[in-house]
Parts: sequence; C-alpha cells; structure tokens
Amino acid sequence: MIPTPAEIEAMRRALELARRAGRAGDVPIGAVVIAPDGTVLGEGYNRREADGDPTAHAEILALRAAGRARGSWRLEDATLVVSVEPCTMCAGAAVLARVRRVVFGAWEPKTGACGSMRDVVRDSRLNHQCQVVGGVLGDDAAALMASFFGGQR
Repeated sequence: MIPTPAEIEAMRRALELARRAGRAGDVPIGAVVIAPDGTVLGEGYNRREADGDPTAHAEILALRAAGRARGSWRLEDATLVVSVEPCTMCAGAAVLARVRRVVFGAWEPKTGACGSMRDVVRDSRLNHQCQVVGGVLGDDAAALMASFFGGQR
C-alpha cells in the first residue's frame, strides 16, 4: 500500500509533534488522526514523562482527541498517522477505535505491533483489522529516535 498525499502531510505534522516531545525530554513520537479528506481530527505527542502517565503515548492522546472531536469513540473512516510503529497498547487502541488505516514512519523491531514484533492491527482473530502502511518518511523518524537515544547514553 502507498500513502496518500494527506497521509504524507499528516506524517510531516507527526514528525513536528515528535520533535516537541523530544525537546520536552520524552521519547520523540508524534501522532495525528485524520479524516478521509485529510482534516485533522486529533493529534498528540508522547507525554509520559510530563504527565507521569504510562498510557500517555502519542497515539492514545491523538485517538482521544479525535474521539472528542467526533463525539464518538468510533473512528471507522479515520487514519492514525504516527512517526514510529505503534506498540501493543497503541495498536490495540487503534483496533478498538476501529480506525481504517495505520500509517507509520520508522519500524520498531523491539516493540512494534503493526508487523514487526507482533501484528495486532491485522490479527484475524479480532473483530476489526486495520490496513497498514509502514516506512512513510521512515528515515526522518528513525533519525529522530537515534538522536534522542544517542543523547541519553
């Protein structure tokens, strides 16, 4: 699958949000939820350190904002765009929100749950599956992660 122009634009925004997370001392991951026409429904960036909340991942915050914007937790026609492959928790949230597509930048071989370590979003045993597009502006996202973790050591 290839990303749409709206998904690429949303990825650019997710990368901006990721940089914001990194500047605040959190893992640099950003997420944007868009409608089919590219309208932003919600966005977020990692805030685990800032909020002292283990669930304050970029994807969770973006999905919450999109649900509020829609007035419903059902996001069937929406796309979750995230700078790094979602973890198991976030992939599960995408399935529960019924998002149509998950588009991400960098692959995450240690914790990724959209095709790397696991494939939660396409598990046929679940009541919903998401389309997946990985590697979108992946080099940029991977460089952010490498820079952040290189500075931590």
